[in-house]
Amino acid sequence: MGEVARRSGVAVSTLHFYEKRGLISSTRSGGNQRRYAREVLRRIAFIRVAQRVGVSLAEIEAALATLGSGAPSRDDWMRLSAAWRHDLDQRMAQLKKLRDTLDDCIGCGCLSLERCWLRNPEDKLAAKGPGPHRIWIGRPVREEDEPD
Repeated sequence: MGEVARRSGVAVSTLHFYEKRGLISSTRSGGNQRRYAREVLRRIAFIRVAQRVGVSLAEIEAALATLGSGAPSRDDWMRLSAAWRHDLDQRMAQLKKLRDTLDDCIGCGCLSLERCWLRNPEDKLAAKGPGPHRIWIGRPVREEDEPD
């Protein structure tokens, strides 16, 4: 386990977490030590890269489930990344808009500024609870989040 952690650049606790979630798997030696197949390093790299570009762990988990226990190939990455492209494009657009209007946004959840692109006319999002509901870093604004 320590060798896989060293070679993959993730903590042992992360390996435990990934294994518990079913993202990677191991076998046990006669001495009850975990043993990992070579493809685990590629699966870990796949997970880390997908996370870095903003793909949620749930989405990664679903993607890896389509691959079985093997290592993802270049073709797998191309197919899966194409499926994620639309969501990533939406997130990038949202972040660019936030960056460009950040000086107008106070980010406290009051949403009272008249020229704020996040403002909430007639407080229609109040039923969702306190705080901002239109800015979710890592998740695009969905249509159901939009007030009528």
